[in-house]
Amino acid sequence: TYRTAEWIRTHQPTICCLQEPNLTYRDSHKLKVKGWKKALHANGHQKRAEAVILTSDKTNLEATAVKRDKEGHYVMVKGLVQQENITILNINAPNTGAPKFIKQLLIDLKTEIDSNTIIVGDFSTPLTALDRSSREKVNKGTMDLSYTLEQTDLTDIYRTFHPTTTECTFYSRVHGTFSKINRMI
Repeated sequence: TYRTAEWIRTHQPTICCLQEPNLTYRDSHKLKVKGWKKALHANGHQKRAEAVILTSDKTNLEATAVKRDKEGHYVMVKGLVQQENITILNINAPNTGAPKFIKQLLIDLKTEIDSNTIIVGDFSTPLTALDRSSREKVNKGTMDLSYTLEQTDLTDIYRTFHPTTTECTFYSRVHGTFSKINRMI
């Protein structure tokens, strides 16, 4: 948490989406950074959150709705920033069944997602063969998720600008493989 707070101080973003911050609502003070008082936890006030959205006081995000799941795997905020509608969905998918979880979440939130929606998070699964070091085939669950992303008219921003680049964000010691599981859509 100290490194995260230091990164925020150094880079001064306006919105930060964290996955697996290992904080409860009461631990928010550990991420205390001057000018960052708003923290939306995926699980409200219960156990440790899997996803958190932090907003700078400078952002002036006027939240009109917040949705979360009981397990703390996602938090979504709808609101206004500078009189513009915005929806931010931060996902930390479970390690098992991630494609099915994300697909169902997108289906459940379909009416909430529009052209002003930003989806970020740890999808816990590579979506394409380019997103993994081993060239194993993409499984059916992942193909179904990719199809759902296409049908929802969502775009992987990284893939748009880097269509052939292999950049990995996760290393599995057990399998000895690298993969890209973090997304911004």
